[in-house]
Amino acid sequence: MDWNDLRYFLTVSRTASLTQTASELKVSQSTVSRRILELEKNLGVALFQRHQTGYFLTDEGREVLRQAERVEESILALERGAAGLDKNPSGVVRLATSENLATDLIIPALPAFRERYPGICLEIITGTAAAELSRREADIALRVVRPTRGNLTVRGVGHMTYSVYGSRDYLDRHPYIEGEPLGGRHFITWDESHAFMPAATWLKREHPGCRIALVTSSLPSQIVAVRAGLGLAVIPDFLAVGNDLVPVIPSDQMFSNKVWLVTHADLVASARVRAVGGFLADQVMRINLDLSSSTSSG
Repeated sequence: MDWNDLRYFLTVSRTASLTQTASELKVSQSTVSRRILELEKNLGVALFQRHQTGYFLTDEGREVLRQAERVEESILALERGAAGLDKNPSGVVRLATSENLATDLIIPALPAFRERYPGICLEIITGTAAAELSRREADIALRVVRPTRGNLTVRGVGHMTYSVYGSRDYLDRHPYIEGEPLGGRHFITWDESHAFMPAATWLKREHPGCRIALVTSSLPSQIVAVRAGLGLAVIPDFLAVGNDLVPVIPSDQMFSNKVWLVTHADLVASARVRAVGGFLADQVMRINLDLSSSTSSG
C-alpha cells in the first residue's frame, strides 16, 4: 500500500472535502478523488459516503482511519528522529507563537540570528491556538499557556508581566475615581474563543462587571484600540512602548505569566531546533532584563 494514498485518505477524513484536501496537499481535486478511489479498490471497501455537503466516513472508513493514524504516527516519529540526527544547524524550523511575540520580539532580532545561522530558514505560524507539534504542524513553540498533552519537552524561559493601560487622552476624558481604577471607564477584551487567555481570565475574575467597549480576537487590535482612546486593556509591559500608554493598574498589582518553550521530544537533539530554541530563550530573557532595568531606574 502506498503511504501517499493514506495521506490523501487521512486529510479527506479530517476535512470532509476534496477541495480543501487538494489545497492542503497542493494537488488537483481530481488527483485526490482518483487516489481515494484507488485506495477503496485496493482495500475492497467503501471508505466514504459521498454527499453534496462533503465526504463522510463509513463504518469501514472509521476502522481504516484508526489503523491509518497509527501508521501516520510511526512515520512522523521516524521523520522526527531523522531530523534529530542533524549535526549542522541548517534547514527549515517551524515555529508556532502568538502574533505579538512574533512581530515585536522575534522578528526584530532575526537579522542577528540569520548572521549566526544562515542555513536555517524559520517558518513562523502565528495564532493563539496551539499548533500540533505531534503532527509536525510546528517543530517548536513559544507560548504563555503551558500545553498539557503530547510527547513534548516543555521548559520555562522567562516571565511576561502585564498592566492595565489606557491612552493619555482617554484618561484625561475619563478621570480617576478614588478607589475605582476602572470606574467610569470601558474595557477592551478578548472574545469568547480566547477566554482561556491570561488577560481574559484575569478580567473575568477580578472585574466581572466592567463595561466593555470592544471585543477582539487579537492583541495588536486591542493595543490599537487603546491608542485610539476607546478604553483600557491588559497589555504585556514589553509592548507598552511610547509615552502615549499610561499604566492604570501596574504590573505589581496584576499577574505575570511564564513563557514556555515547547519542543517535540523527538526533536530536542536537532541542531537547528536547539539553535532556534536558544535564540528564543535569549530574547525572552532580554525583555525580562529590560523590564527589570527600567523598573529599577524608575
